[in-house]
Amino acid sequence: MSAPTILFAAKPDRWPTYEPHLRRALAAAGISDANLTTQADPSDVDYIVYAPNSEVQDFTPYTKLKAVLNLWAGVENVTGNATLTAPLARMVDTGLTDGMVEWCVGHTLRHHLGMDTHIHGQDGIWRNGSVPPLARNRPVTVLGLGALGEAVAQALHGLGFPVSGWSRSPKSIANVTTHHGEEGLQAALSRAEIVILLLPDTPATENILNAKTLAALPEGAVLINPGRGPLIDDDALLAALDSGQIGHATLDVFRQEPLPEAHPFWAHPKITVTPHIASETRPETASETVAENIRRGEAGEPFLHLVDRNLGY
Repeated sequence: MSAPTILFAAKPDRWPTYEPHLRRALAAAGISDANLTTQADPSDVDYIVYAPNSEVQDFTPYTKLKAVLNLWAGVENVTGNATLTAPLARMVDTGLTDGMVEWCVGHTLRHHLGMDTHIHGQDGIWRNGSVPPLARNRPVTVLGLGALGEAVAQALHGLGFPVSGWSRSPKSIANVTTHHGEEGLQAALSRAEIVILLLPDTPATENILNAKTLAALPEGAVLINPGRGPLIDDDALLAALDSGQIGHATLDVFRQEPLPEAHPFWAHPKITVTPHIASETRPETASETVAENIRRGEAGEPFLHLVDRNLGY
């Protein structure tokens, strides 16, 4: 069997960062003879290590293509590409997962403990009039129970929070009260004092938090969104914040990025904007995921983390 040709298709500045890690991971997977390159005749390419913002948008010339291995956890920018008929694998990266857990736990604790009051209140006033509940008395709901959502839910359970989770289809996860479907969404939100959104961006999840679902939350609930911007109806969120139905929203993702300077989120006193930094694919660990799927492809084994085109993730 000839050595596979692997095309790295991402922004050029990513190649020097990824190349040594990919070569190391491929060697560890027993594929050290692979032709790893940024330039290749499309008809020779077996695998594409892919970022959706790369120049490769037409997959038709890649007639030997065995799989496209996405470098991003999100695949909404490629699932609708009609020219891509080869298997598409999303990125499930232990480094990305750990980073997301740390970011979500950090902001959950920030809101749970009321840290903003003291961080921003350095004005000589001794604010010791409120004591937060213990974690065991602060219900948290995670919307989206994929690899990221489950990991975040388990970490919060480990800190003592009672954790509920919601997914489109039924799931059973230790330590998490799981819900699914439309009725399940209302149940998942009804007691949630903190909600974390880790759903994919699909037609079925767009505006999943809207005027109706925001009203289902306990008054003063906090939203944390490191998932996708379109999961929240922006106008409904602003109205809920202004009415006091939502106490605060920490948002890392937006419908338009970078968030325009004039967007009302920037100036709203109950919104924290972070610039899409919740977690990042780590080249070292992501390369291991890519190499394992290439090893599987060459061995005739099933690929990991394949995208269901009908569901969009």
